[in-house]
Amino acid sequence: MSFEKITEEPSRYHYLEKMSIHEILTCINREDRTVPEAVAKAIPQIERLAAVITDKMLAGGRLFYIGAGTSGRLGILDASEIPPTYGMPFDLIIGLIAGGEDAIRKPIENAEDNAGQGWLDLQQYKINDKDVVVGIAASGTTPYVIGAMEESRRLGIVTGCIVCNPGSPVAEHADHPIEVIVGPEFVTGSTRMKSGTAQKLVLNMISTAVMIQIGRVEDNKMVNMQLTNNKLVDRGTKMVMERAGLTDYEKARELLLRSGSVKKAVDSCMK
Repeated sequence: MSFEKITEEPSRYHYLEKMSIHEILTCINREDRTVPEAVAKAIPQIERLAAVITDKMLAGGRLFYIGAGTSGRLGILDASEIPPTYGMPFDLIIGLIAGGEDAIRKPIENAEDNAGQGWLDLQQYKINDKDVVVGIAASGTTPYVIGAMEESRRLGIVTGCIVCNPGSPVAEHADHPIEVIVGPEFVTGSTRMKSGTAQKLVLNMISTAVMIQIGRVEDNKMVNMQLTNNKLVDRGTKMVMERAGLTDYEKARELLLRSGSVKKAVDSCMK
């Protein structure tokens, strides 16, 4: 399939090496400000995918992000932040990257070109039709992602995607495609910039909306967050004081640590 890769079009800026640092930063910022507008246009697409993921999770399913390079790393980042933020199991949202864990820190040659490996990686988790697979690929042409989504869809597994080109091969294999068209990059083809920013914003929106919908937030508080450091224990203690009407900080802290979460601590006060 041949289509126009907007993400690969020449930068609107020239002779970057002759710019001052101030000029470089100003131009990057000017381009970055266009990204939220592009994401806003995709909200109906994002909403549909988030609704499906919510339904699947409430029915016992999982969410898989799969990508290569920057896209794969962003999926892993979003997945890794769900357990500490919302107190969810580590195997509920899973990020996979072409080349495996080594590729998180360094590029693995030709890993993204292996069209069969994505599905093999998903199979290691015994993926099934309760789950959702979301392919992340700025270009929308990554073979590793396409192969995984094609096979997933063939077996009745719901698929979605986050891409930055319209009408891409990845989107063709998505039941719920999200296309965020941010235009050419400041440095030609450097999709870790605007495209990566757009993908991160969309991932934030999806996972946050889903966690709220499945009951992991009350009011505007992360009442199920893991108490993994002093900052979070202090934040949680203040939440318990506010929600349970306690005035004694140490008593609230002791109750929080004994209960393991803000929600459980507050619930114990209400019994």
